[in-house]
Formats: sequence, C-alpha cells, structure tokens
Amino acid sequence: MQRLKTRAQFQAVLAAGIVARTAHFALHRMPSEQASIGVVLPKRWAKRAVTRNTIKRQIHSVSEAAHLTPAAYVVRLRTGFDRAQFISATSEPLKRAVRSELEQLFQRAAG
Repeated sequence: MQRLKTRAQFQAVLAAGIVARTAHFALHRMPSEQASIGVVLPKRWAKRAVTRNTIKRQIHSVSEAAHLTPAAYVVRLRTGFDRAQFISATSEPLKRAVRSELEQLFQRAAG
C-alpha cells in the first residue's frame, strides 16, 4: 500500500468525508485506482513523538492486513488517549487498545 505524501493529496481525501469513526479515530476515503493511506496525528492529541510513532506503526500494520478496496484513505486521530491509563508511550496496553480500535474502524469502513 502506498502512502500519501503531498498536502494536496491529504486535502482531497479529507474533503471527501468520513466513512467510519471510533472513539479516537476517523477514517476518510476517496475513490482512487490504487490503495494508498495517510495518517494525521496532531501533537495536540499525542504530545510525545514516541506515542505518535507507535500509533503510526499500528495504523500501517492494520491497514496492510485489512485488505482494503482500492481507494485513498486518511486515518485521523480525533482525540487523545488518556495518559493516566496509558502511562508509557510504547506500552503493550496502548498498542493493543490502538490496534483493536483501528480494526473496528476498518471493519466499519468495509461493511
């Protein structure tokens, strides 16, 4: 799966609208000939770079396994994960929570 790289690509997909959302994420989709994905993780919702990188890795991993239809996708973090609950930025509980929520997100988009 290719990655979106330019601002114009991201803006086009974000303008296409939301197809699925969960408590922390929103999935935008725009019809395209190839499957491609972009990630928007504002520092406002994930202050530490380690956390943002962990979430990005989970997004790319889940999107590869999801066998998505050819389209351009953008996964956007809508709200932060509670730092009191997930103390470590790379903890296994955080990774599991992110992964399960992303799996739900992609299932909602497919169904």
